[in-house]
Amino acid sequence: MTVPANAAAAGTIEIGGDMVVHRMGFGAMRVTGPGILGDPPDLDQARATLRRVLELGVNFIDTADSYGPEVSERLIAEALYPYPDDLVIATKGGLLRPGPGRWDPDGRPEHLRAACEGSLRRLRLDRIPLYQLHRPDPRVPLAESLGALVQLKDEGKIRHIGVSNVSEDQLRQAQRITPVVSVQNRYNATDRASEAVLEVCELEQLAFLPWAPIQQADTPAVAEVAKRHDASPRQIVLAWLLARSPQVLPIPGTGSPEHAEANIAAASIELSLDEVDAIAGDT
Repeated sequence: MTVPANAAAAGTIEIGGDMVVHRMGFGAMRVTGPGILGDPPDLDQARATLRRVLELGVNFIDTADSYGPEVSERLIAEALYPYPDDLVIATKGGLLRPGPGRWDPDGRPEHLRAACEGSLRRLRLDRIPLYQLHRPDPRVPLAESLGALVQLKDEGKIRHIGVSNVSEDQLRQAQRITPVVSVQNRYNATDRASEAVLEVCELEQLAFLPWAPIQQADTPAVAEVAKRHDASPRQIVLAWLLARSPQVLPIPGTGSPEHAEANIAAASIELSLDEVDAIAGDT
């Protein structure tokens, strides 16, 4: 069975009370070079991937200034500008890339302002629909980092604020500083360390964007469910995320149009409650 690929099959999610997107998004980290550094080996393929995900109904794209760095944002604009009216682009600031394998936090207000304004230029936007603090900086009080984003929002440069790589306590602290509409944490069928954070998102209707959504998709339960649905294990773990909570907005990424189509096809796979429980219990 070949399932159709259309992000609309996942249904929709409301973000911030005024943005509604299909609940299968796209993560644009991997349209960059090896190690998420520099240009991709095939620029035309990277741009074709971005155009293809829009053809498949995706209207939520996640990126960050540190992807490349700056490469992912630049390619999004090159491939997709002028943007469709319903496209929501989310980007992030607060991580530096001094070299391969390095992701160093920088939550200083002056850095976050420069990062946001750089993202605005690269993405060719007047206002970023969703801007997330990429990671709290242990050297900078969270109130100072988020205070910079609040000021940018007040200036009309950010529409909504989100946080990424946070604990439940950090999320609660952030909410005391400013309205938070999204959380982006590592979460997948075999790594559910952010379960408590997801539960807060469910309770308070925040969008939860799981990064690394399809890692370690090779458990026996996943393999069995994949065989039953004539689907790949990667598709099954994406379908599992969609079934896990209506607040989950998966953002699988790739630099290949064909892989993007396969990932988005997972939106059409409906798992039974027993299948969801079996996958959860096998990890």
